[in-house]
Amino acid sequence: MTKVFCIGFHKTGTSSIGRALEDLGFDVTGPNFVHDRRIHFGLWSLVRPLIEQYDAFQDNPWPVLFREIDWYVPDAKFVLTMRDPMDWIGSVESFFAKHSTEMRKLIYGVGSPDGQRERYLARYLRHYEEVDAYFADDGLRLLRMNVFEGDEWQKLCSFIGKPIPDIPFPHVRPSPAAAGSE
Repeated sequence: MTKVFCIGFHKTGTSSIGRALEDLGFDVTGPNFVHDRRIHFGLWSLVRPLIEQYDAFQDNPWPVLFREIDWYVPDAKFVLTMRDPMDWIGSVESFFAKHSTEMRKLIYGVGSPDGQRERYLARYLRHYEEVDAYFADDGLRLLRMNVFEGDEWQKLCSFIGKPIPDIPFPHVRPSPAAAGSE
């Protein structure tokens, strides 16, 4: 089975894609190592066993590792979930508030979005520019999806070569009570 990595930032529909991939028969993991301090000096060694164990990957830390993953799993497919940047930052600020994680420290340099709107937005936008530049010549392995604007089964299933299931596309919106997770 082809491995599928969702490399959009958190709060861009990653949970919905994860659930959709589960519905399609993939063994999905993520988010992973959100509170683990080892990610700052040994993230790749932590994730490699998971790459061997699972078929699909969503949420963190997968977005920050897309280059390494591409090298390690050359036939992998990548789903870049996206969302309007202002909607995204509003969701991040509301959902994570003042809660800090090691993963967000790794990604943004500070663990909480509180008072860090410009920093978080700049990193968010840079990630999408980096992914677009990296996959500019390889449109067959990168799918851009915006579940907030209606991308669902047709787009995902066509990309990964699976039949469309006879169930509604999962739109997962975790509650703010789960803010400690990604």
